[in-house]
Amino acid sequence: MQRLTDERRMIQEAARQFTMERVLPLANKLDPEKGTIPRELIDEMAELGYFGILIPEEYGGLGLGAYEYCLVAEQLARGWMSVASLIARGNGLIGALKSLSPEKKAEYLPRMARGEYLGAFSLSEPNAGSDVANISCRAVRDGDEWVITGNKYWCTFADEADFILVIARTNPEVDPKARHRGLSAFMVEKPRGELPANVKGSPIPKIGYHGWTTWELAFDGCRVPASSMVGEEGKAFYIATAGLETARAHTAARSIGLAQGSLEDSLAYARDRAQFGSPIGHFQAIRFKLADMATQIEASRALLYSVCEQIDDGRRCDTEAAMVKLFASEMSERVTSEGLQIHGGAGYTTHFAAERYWRDARLTKIFEGTSEIQMRIISDALLGKLAA
Repeated sequence: MQRLTDERRMIQEAARQFTMERVLPLANKLDPEKGTIPRELIDEMAELGYFGILIPEEYGGLGLGAYEYCLVAEQLARGWMSVASLIARGNGLIGALKSLSPEKKAEYLPRMARGEYLGAFSLSEPNAGSDVANISCRAVRDGDEWVITGNKYWCTFADEADFILVIARTNPEVDPKARHRGLSAFMVEKPRGELPANVKGSPIPKIGYHGWTTWELAFDGCRVPASSMVGEEGKAFYIATAGLETARAHTAARSIGLAQGSLEDSLAYARDRAQFGSPIGHFQAIRFKLADMATQIEASRALLYSVCEQIDDGRRCDTEAAMVKLFASEMSERVTSEGLQIHGGAGYTTHFAAERYWRDARLTKIFEGTSEIQMRIISDALLGKLAA
């Protein structure tokens, strides 16, 4: 069994220092005003290698595993979950980009590891979320190009990315029992700060996850070269689901980071806030809340490390990844809610980060597959899948 080695502790501590010195102050300033993550911070993250943690060394990445990826993500989320999510704009697309040719890997991956070529992922649609097979956005071949038409939803970073990985249907004539067939993936390159040509977008108003924009996109005859297709035509379902174990571990790490931030802020507040002549941390009700919060975080962290070890060892662990995503995200909402309660009325203001942790923790139960989807995966593993 792998452990939290000295090298991993150094990675963890470096990420912690960067978060407390750079990420947290920006989050405290920008999140209440719904400001944008500054490019300078992205460049600093690139210098630290955070976009290339999972990219092989031969392509300029760090060549590390899910364990190190999640160590960094947890620390970044302790400051601002949006920043912890940003590193997936490099690392998180590795599963999909494994289908690129060796020449394209050599062209794109080093730039991605340097933070110069970051992507957005456009999968979901108004009527296709967890039901990936229901995607209706079409791509039609026209000579040496594909023409993409249709609506997409929940595409975060679409404007600031250097490319958008779009999943569209290239073959509408499929067996209704095999709707996942006929989907293809395309790398739609674009200028940073703009949407692609013939694509219009509307920002989605969110209650949290600030720092970057999440878009509803309308593709209206967006043309891309035939060479922009990733992998084989009709096989994008497998590209879209590749790396889900790592993605769900990443979400668990972000959940734990949010909960850790809530715990640390609540401990500080319990020491400083006095009522009835004593710090509220002297009251058993508050002490027991803090003890329970710390225990839930540590249990989630132990499960996360176990799942990361399985991923890095190449063992199949889709059920365990669903478990840690479920367990950590549900834990995070409970813990951050308790943290807000400890802050009392102050916690319901934007003067303290308690409400930010709580808002962002709520999202972890939804993206990368809802809690209900994770329970479906786990129960299917235990009892077998139900007949359609």
